[in-house]
Amino acid sequence: MIRKFFPLDKNYLLEEAQLSLQYHLLLSLIEKVKEVYIQRHNPLHIMDELSKKIVDYKPKNLKLLYPFYHNMAAVYRYKHGDNQLEFIWDGADHIESYREDWSSTFEKWTSGFCEHHHFLMAVMDLTVFLPLNRKAHLAENRMNSFITQFFDIKIHKNRGIIEMKMA
Repeated sequence: MIRKFFPLDKNYLLEEAQLSLQYHLLLSLIEKVKEVYIQRHNPLHIMDELSKKIVDYKPKNLKLLYPFYHNMAAVYRYKHGDNQLEFIWDGADHIESYREDWSSTFEKWTSGFCEHHHFLMAVMDLTVFLPLNRKAHLAENRMNSFITQFFDIKIHKNRGIIEMKMA
């Protein structure tokens, strides 16, 4: 990533680890969303046309989910990233340690997001329903609103990550 989301966004090893997992974690997110969507909207697993389309969907292009992933990665670096390398006493590599921590955190955060219907629909609009939904371009905004609500931060295009002040 070229864009720095906050002044001390300089943990390049963490960023490298996050970028190396982007494809894998986004595929995992899509599968999780499909599963939760089917459980909620078709609990009896009756395979109608729509359910079959959802179950059979295999993503060809994940680029529409990249901005969401990059924002989530930036939030993680903002909340958990440190510019100083720490001692890892078990002898593990820093990048491998970052990969494990980031993967588990991403899975936890997105599982929480999947409990909300609007998030499920935003991901479905950008993946399974993309050709059918003419308003799919608004899905990125809906996904970013979950980041804002969940973490009490705002991500501006020019200013980066800003803490939300509660009155």
